[in-house]
Amino acid sequence: MIVAGGIYTREDAEKSFALGASGVQMATRFVTTYECDASAAYKNTYIRAQKEDIAIVKSPVGMPGRALANSFVKRAAKERIPHKGCHNCIATCRPDQTPYCITEALIHAVEGNVEQGLVFCGANAYRAQRLEHVADIMKEFEPVL
Repeated sequence: MIVAGGIYTREDAEKSFALGASGVQMATRFVTTYECDASAAYKNTYIRAQKEDIAIVKSPVGMPGRALANSFVKRAAKERIPHKGCHNCIATCRPDQTPYCITEALIHAVEGNVEQGLVFCGANAYRAQRLEHVADIMKEFEPVL
């Protein structure tokens, strides 16, 4: 079994292995690495985030996800955000009825327009304190892996 979600430190991984996991999957921790190709603004939203900034949002197809509660998220919770058309969307996408275009929102965020974009994150995004190198994260986990 591979445990995903909530793994941020070596201690988190050790707890999972102690419970019988064969492996762990991490994502959030790698956003604030020098090697991540997201914009500096995107990475800094994680670094500045507080625990209470993380919200559960509803995607246009109804699936929940965690995101940083920025201007876009607050607006999308109150009103439909019009968009021009689809960007290689799923066949069921109906731009005239969709609450917002998730592709546009994600592109805005990753390109640096973080207040008008959707900044998905994990439950531990607020734990990011600084930029770091992937190699250093991997070294932290070496005793476990």
